[in-house]
Amino acid sequence: MSSDLTCAENVLPRLLQLPLPETKAQGKADKIAWGRLAGSSRAYAIAEAAVYSNRVTVVVTENTPQAHRLESELSSILPANEIPVFTFPDWEILPYDSFSPHQDIISQRLLTLFQLPEMKRGVVIVPIATLLHFIAPKQYILGNSFVYKLGENTDINELAKKLEQNGYRHVDQVVEHGEFSVRGSILDLYPMGSQHPYRIDFFDDEIDSIRLFDPETQRSRDKISEINLLPAHEFPLDKKGIESFRNHYREHFTVRTEKESLYRSVTEGSFPAGIEYYLPLFFEETNTLFDYLPDNSQLILIGDIESHARLFLSDTQKRFENLNVDPLRPMLEPTKLFVAVEQLFSSINHWPNIKLDHGTLTSGKGKTNANTRLIEDIAVNSQLKNPFDKLLALMLSTKEQRGRIVFSVESAGRRETLLELLKQVNIKPKTCSSIGEGVSSEADATIVISALEHSFEVLTQDKDNTTPFVFITETELLGGRISQRRKNRKEKSISADALVRNLAELKLDQAIVHIEHGVGRYKGLQTIDAGGLTNEFVTIEYANEAKLYVPVGNLHLLSRYTGGDDESAPLNKLGSDAWEKARKKAAEKIKDVAAELLDIYAQRAAKPGYQYQLERDGYRQFAATFPFEETDDQQQAINAVINDMKSPQAMDRLVCGDVGFGKTEVAMRAAYVAVNDSKQVAVLVPTTLLAQQHYENFQDRFADWPVKVEVLSRFKTSKQQNQVLEQLAEGKVDIIVGTHKLIQDNIKFKDLGLLIIDEEHRFGVKQKDSIKKFRAEVDILTLTATPIPRTLNMAMSGMRDLSIIATPPAKRLAVKTFVRPYNKDLIKEAILRETSRGGQVYFLHNNVETIEQRAREIEELMPDARVAVAHGQMRERELERLMSDFYHQRYNVIVCTTIIETGIDVPTANTIIMERADKLGLAQLHQLRGRVGRSHHQAYAYLLTPPPRAMTKDAVKRLEAIESLEDLGAGFALATHDLEIRGAGELLGDDQHGQIQTIGFSLYMEMLEQAVEALKEGKELSLDVLTSKQTEVELRIPAILPDSYIHDVNMRLSLYKRIATCESADDLDEVKIELIDRFGLLPDATKNLFKVSEFRQRAQALGISKIEAGPKGGSIEFSDNTKIDPVFLISLIQQHPTVYKLEGGNKLKFVIENKDTEDRLKYIESMLNDFEHKIQK
Repeated sequence: MSSDLTCAENVLPRLLQLPLPETKAQGKADKIAWGRLAGSSRAYAIAEAAVYSNRVTVVVTENTPQAHRLESELSSILPANEIPVFTFPDWEILPYDSFSPHQDIISQRLLTLFQLPEMKRGVVIVPIATLLHFIAPKQYILGNSFVYKLGENTDINELAKKLEQNGYRHVDQVVEHGEFSVRGSILDLYPMGSQHPYRIDFFDDEIDSIRLFDPETQRSRDKISEINLLPAHEFPLDKKGIESFRNHYREHFTVRTEKESLYRSVTEGSFPAGIEYYLPLFFEETNTLFDYLPDNSQLILIGDIESHARLFLSDTQKRFENLNVDPLRPMLEPTKLFVAVEQLFSSINHWPNIKLDHGTLTSGKGKTNANTRLIEDIAVNSQLKNPFDKLLALMLSTKEQRGRIVFSVESAGRRETLLELLKQVNIKPKTCSSIGEGVSSEADATIVISALEHSFEVLTQDKDNTTPFVFITETELLGGRISQRRKNRKEKSISADALVRNLAELKLDQAIVHIEHGVGRYKGLQTIDAGGLTNEFVTIEYANEAKLYVPVGNLHLLSRYTGGDDESAPLNKLGSDAWEKARKKAAEKIKDVAAELLDIYAQRAAKPGYQYQLERDGYRQFAATFPFEETDDQQQAINAVINDMKSPQAMDRLVCGDVGFGKTEVAMRAAYVAVNDSKQVAVLVPTTLLAQQHYENFQDRFADWPVKVEVLSRFKTSKQQNQVLEQLAEGKVDIIVGTHKLIQDNIKFKDLGLLIIDEEHRFGVKQKDSIKKFRAEVDILTLTATPIPRTLNMAMSGMRDLSIIATPPAKRLAVKTFVRPYNKDLIKEAILRETSRGGQVYFLHNNVETIEQRAREIEELMPDARVAVAHGQMRERELERLMSDFYHQRYNVIVCTTIIETGIDVPTANTIIMERADKLGLAQLHQLRGRVGRSHHQAYAYLLTPPPRAMTKDAVKRLEAIESLEDLGAGFALATHDLEIRGAGELLGDDQHGQIQTIGFSLYMEMLEQAVEALKEGKELSLDVLTSKQTEVELRIPAILPDSYIHDVNMRLSLYKRIATCESADDLDEVKIELIDRFGLLPDATKNLFKVSEFRQRAQALGISKIEAGPKGGSIEFSDNTKIDPVFLISLIQQHPTVYKLEGGNKLKFVIENKDTEDRLKYIESMLNDFEHKIQK
């Protein structure tokens, strides 16, 4: 034991010396109580209990927020490899809700339940309300968990069946926990409790390989040897489970067999959302969490858990009485779902337990008061002459008693800031890597990074002396400090494959443009048997119900129509010349636009910018301090920005990324490159609150570099501001963050190299004009979530470079959006759902006169809620303090105006309710919705509207757009929607909106790109080039992605489009590799599809407009500008007059037997090879 103690001492010195429960014989459990644990000493005491006893410590908290706080404090004290800290999470839905918990929560719960019985040491934190639930019996979780190993014999169909019985969902593409898909001999699977999805490859009935794969790109990665499979739900969904449900249902309720009834749904094998509150019906008997605890467990009960348990049960009873009205979905009584309080405490008394009281305990057996106390107010007060007086007095008295001080900060950046502050009064704490090291150090003062929230002092007895040990947290030293509590979860993200031109999101009857025939309506994919050959066609309907069937090989001729909404999109007539005329007219206009654009390009290119040098090692170190994994898009954006800075031209790049997708990091990297090359950086933001947040973020990231970051905002006195301006002019400030003050004329920079503009859509024309002054010589990086149509248009047409970050950070869930009429009950339920899981709510009321009244109404609705009011007419200081209080969860509902649109991130605020949402613009709606959903919890947005008749037609359209685009990364797609609803406006003052309207935005931009390319290369721009026909290849062989190979229609469509738009053989190979990896070996028809696409690319390059071949021969048509040497063609005809002959000026016919597909492909291949060798010089 003594060696164990030495190990424990190394992990965490035993400061508090509190007694632990003893192990007693005859099954009696020891019960003790600890009191007077001030500030964060409670977390330290729990950590000591976990380290100094060979037990699993189960901590029961009063509510979920307390559990989360404790988890972050304990995780920063205890080493994860020796004493893991788990939370058994709450479902985060209200009892009897018609929502189901998120898959990730269920996954975490199942993992905890699976690991708990076998745990030797560790901490498990559980809120009392979660502990009250009856849960699945232990034998169900352990009995339905399987291990699959490499080389094991198992049948893929059997495994698929087993997965379905275990509640896994069969999908086409695996992206989240609890899903699987089967394609030929490949099975993809995302097991519950696992951090990665797996791809299992079978050879006959043997597991040939198991690899991890990335759910975003669907590409496989490292090989592993076995996987552990947990059930997908906390209750069985197999025949036995359903039978048990039916029997128990009949015992409790009257059976109704209407189609909507719960009984019938479950009987038919479908499980409606909210089925979790019927869990006991699936089992003969249920367990509680106590049944899962290992024998060597001890409980720690924090605060008054009994009254919290009673309150939860009485609230649940009320909800049951209010909601149990639907005879088709009767509800189980609370007594069937939750343990009674008396029973709960009798279970608790079976285990050794420690009760933690908030106050001081009266003396008695088993009661111990810790020797800790709160530290009186020691905040640094910058208003005073000597701001550090209180701290210095405390340090002096501690030193006199030979005590020690540990400063605790939240991040490395904050550590540097604090060290700099303390240096002013000659305090130099020693930096330590962990709390354990900080406590055991001999130094008078140490500084550590930890999540402890409150300061406290411990008096330790050493022989006869009492020495104080003081923990000071930065929050209390520096007042309200807003930190970013983010979890680094490097897992799931969703890729946005070419957001604008994506065909995968086509809906039936949507407007679609065919380059040669005009605008029609999409009618789906059809497989047609023509002359014994099966081929897939996209069906398009034109005016007078005329149908056009486009072979999937020609998908490059199609694009989505975006130039207005579907109803107002024109519908062309097949076979009429109206489309040809419209296209020619647009092409002429495009020619002029392209020429003007090139002029702008030339001006931009002629303005030499500063060419930055990148010092690789330092940059690599800087990049490594980014605590998250970059998403692919983010990496591309960062590379693009750095390449722009390294080039001799001035940069003007727009980075378009959704709210919270990591645009700031792109700016940080750019700032590093500039500062490292001795240039100054200015960061321009629209609001003071945002300036403060950016300033702190930049401080954090540049903490370990000799870089001075300053902020210019109304929070600084004019004296401080003048000081900053002087230093700026002298070049002593490297990075300056500020609002539009930064672009006033009186501000002088010594050597400004980079201007970063955040939330560009919030600046007016006047400010943008003053920014233009910088354009010529300074690199400009603009960040925005929802670009205004004009900005987006300029970027798309190449006047500015554009980077899109469309991939959300790992683990981000889409915000569930509801558009509903204003209703008090709905508001009450929304606020309750959020506050009961420890979250916070934004309530948007955009009218300062009536905002106080609305706040009072909410207080009446929800007496428990802590409501605050924020609006733009408040004093800046007051507003800043209020937002800081909201961040620290001192309020849980904030009634505010749109002032929060650009605000600080509050990861715990995950519900937003917007009143009169019909009055807000699309970009605004999106920005506001982006305020929530910044953590891995499900977020909700409620858009409350007046009755439909009272709204304008455009408002209805806006609300439909925001409700339909729930997915992450929708900001960019929304901007293109905005472009559709409002039109693109005048790009260069020359009105082309008419042209965009007739031919659609995507095609317009495509033709514009071609025009600019042609002009750049100095070619004469003929209209034929712009409206040129694409090469057709028809070999009368099956060339498709068969339905049996890829089942999902939209997936096939987007893959067809990708294959059709590949520009080189390498691109085709890339798609081919991906297909084999995701769907297995290519069927012959798909191999043919790739071959035909390759022929098309090669033929287009040679100037061949059409290749036809059949069993008895075929023909090749040449365009007017073909590159093939006519002399070669003539010699060909002379040598083989029976095979070849010319027809007309540009068609070569050949007669040759090629019945076999293989022969036909070889023949065309050899002809293209010959042509490529005989090109005109």
